[in-house]
Amino acid sequence: MLTERQDRILCKVVDDYLRTGQPVPSKSIAADPELDCGPSTVRSELALLEEQGLVGHPHVSAGRVPTDVGHRYIVDRMLASGEGLARAPGLELSLIRREVEEAMRVTTETLSQVTNLLAVVSAPSLNTATIRHIEVLALQPQVVMVVIITSTGGVSKMLCTFDRPVDPGLLTWAGEYLHERLVGMGLGARMLHQRLQEPSLSPVELSFLERLVPAFGDLAAEEDELYVEGTAKLFSASQIEDAAQLDGLVSLLERRVLLLRVLRAALAEPGVYVRIGHENELPALRSLALVATSYGMAQRKLGAVSVIGPVHMDYAGAIVTVREAAQQLSRFVEDAYAAN
Repeated sequence: MLTERQDRILCKVVDDYLRTGQPVPSKSIAADPELDCGPSTVRSELALLEEQGLVGHPHVSAGRVPTDVGHRYIVDRMLASGEGLARAPGLELSLIRREVEEAMRVTTETLSQVTNLLAVVSAPSLNTATIRHIEVLALQPQVVMVVIITSTGGVSKMLCTFDRPVDPGLLTWAGEYLHERLVGMGLGARMLHQRLQEPSLSPVELSFLERLVPAFGDLAAEEDELYVEGTAKLFSASQIEDAAQLDGLVSLLERRVLLLRVLRAALAEPGVYVRIGHENELPALRSLALVATSYGMAQRKLGAVSVIGPVHMDYAGAIVTVREAAQQLSRFVEDAYAAN
């Protein structure tokens, strides 16, 4: 827990660093009229904040910069209090008058324009593919292959290696059970995993099915749509100065399935999903920040709206804009489904 003064000083460091991109000196912080202390007291408080890992000291003579942990403190406080999260200005998408695909494109373009960041929106495939056929086969006594065929002709396979030979009877049962429970379901259906959680199944059966479930998640990712806008902004505005960071991000954008998996993690969050720097699991995102939230209908989340940018991004603006875009998309899909 921070004192009121430490909280104010940390906010000042984050705000000034966001505005200038430069380490913030104690003299600049002490000039804040809301602080009733001099530079020496500010330096003492900064040292305490540094001990807690909230700010860093890049050079002996330089000021402080917020760390990933410092940004996380500010973001958590904003999300808890709502302070600084007023409705985003300028985010008028006029979605109701557009087709679904165009709505996704407009959302992504507008989100990037308003935030000046990379915007990424995921959506279920417009093909509305379903599962048509499932096979569970033994390649070797300890190696099982799951093959899934979709209604659009797509084919996916996954190999599972077990510690001991798989019982042929269990293999036959699993193929029949999966076929019975999942054929005809949409690939993006979030209830797919729940369809396999039947109380009457034995622990052995449940454990075996758990090993096969990722095959269906991978196929859903392949079928999902991904809309991206604003990659050039990260180059032209020099928001990311490290060439290795840019190369990693571009590689991630090329590897579509990995990025879709990242966005699917946001679907499990009840509110805004924020990952800062090292909190991101993918190496390509560990020097960046991701702000995302889900959209959809009351009983089904369809996709995620997100922005990606430098760790020192304007989190309040990003959170508000992403949240507003998701709300507008949700209203759009609700109306679209109601009309059909």
